[in-house]
Amino acid sequence: MRFVSTRGGPEVSLDKALVNGIAPDGGLYVPVELPTFSVDDFTAAATLPEVAIVLLQPFFTDSSLRDELADVLAETFSFPIPVTPLPNGGSRAGLLELYHGPTAAFKDVGAGFLAACLTRLEGDESLPLTILVATSGDTGGAVAAAFNERPGMRVVVLFPDGRVSARQAHQLTCWSDNVLSLTVSGAFDDCQALVKSALADDVLNGHYRFSSANSINIGRLLPQATYYADASLRHFRETGRKPGFVIPTGNLGNALACIMAREMCLPIGPIVLATNANRTIPEYFETLEWIPRASVQTLASAMDVGDPSNMERLRNIIGEADVLRDCLGVLSVDDEQIEASIRKDFAEFGFATCPHTATASHTWRQFDQQLRTANDWILVATAHPAKFETVVEPLIGEAVPLPDELAAILSRPSRCESIEPDLRSLAAAMGAHFADG
Repeated sequence: MRFVSTRGGPEVSLDKALVNGIAPDGGLYVPVELPTFSVDDFTAAATLPEVAIVLLQPFFTDSSLRDELADVLAETFSFPIPVTPLPNGGSRAGLLELYHGPTAAFKDVGAGFLAACLTRLEGDESLPLTILVATSGDTGGAVAAAFNERPGMRVVVLFPDGRVSARQAHQLTCWSDNVLSLTVSGAFDDCQALVKSALADDVLNGHYRFSSANSINIGRLLPQATYYADASLRHFRETGRKPGFVIPTGNLGNALACIMAREMCLPIGPIVLATNANRTIPEYFETLEWIPRASVQTLASAMDVGDPSNMERLRNIIGEADVLRDCLGVLSVDDEQIEASIRKDFAEFGFATCPHTATASHTWRQFDQQLRTANDWILVATAHPAKFETVVEPLIGEAVPLPDELAAILSRPSRCESIEPDLRSLAAAMGAHFADG
């Protein structure tokens, strides 16, 4: 299996794509060709890690990690990812719970997989690999946790000042000395642009050996495709029907992972994207014109993205908007609708949902009768509601219990530094923190 930039250029191995993070021309790595499967290929795969081995083996055929794939996946999937039936949906709707990992968000899957791979590939204590990660909330905490204290690894987390919840901010800033947490004066898009600029800077890259752990790294998407494969296979075996998925999306990585799984012929039905008030994707589908813009701040902060990086991959793999809108649905959900959905979820389901998950449940409720009843649906729950207690608890009228993993993180001391959104500020902060680098 070989990989190529979305902008052309030479083919590279998976190992090279993982370590580089982004292609030298600024493009994103995609497989030259996606493998295809049948349901029968997974007959002996009874667990999610076993499904993941079958699905990912073709991607690792030329990788030096080929013989270590099972160990990598055992590290990655050390926690459950259940589908919980929704009480008022009967057998026709369920919730894919992606928030049982170390930092209570779906990003734990991709971050853990990437950390397991890169540590085996590049864990050089004399010349560390520096992982750059821009985050609008959950990615940075998951990456910091996954790489925390790993030999030969450093992490630089960049997050927008004042635009993440207090508990998210703590998760971004409570790690060991190999993690540098930086609050950036600006929005997520400024953080993401800064990461891309640093990766493209030959001098800084030569000094720090950069890679990325954002969903611009193909290593984030591959393991995420496996939980869509697993959930769809389980549902198909039980019912004979292909489930549709409703996916909250910001930078499009999680949604693209599901789309890739469907392109590989897993039994997946319709895919509907739920965005927040950042309407770049819905407007692209409406106007057929891709016009990135500055992000706006919403209650679903991890989805506050005005220029989703993975649209470049999606257009490369599937096509432009006129093709995309024939195979994907999309709905924008504003803050008022998010609040109403959190209340409805608690009243109807008997449990709380986070603001991001609430965009999916609102979207599902807006389906017309034909769409809703013609398909079974799995709504994607991307984060634990306890991470957004200041939003959720006033709406449901009671406290959301902290999961043990999140409580342990919040008990750690935190620290961070503030920078301007430019390379000079970033370089100065790294130089001061990694004085031996």
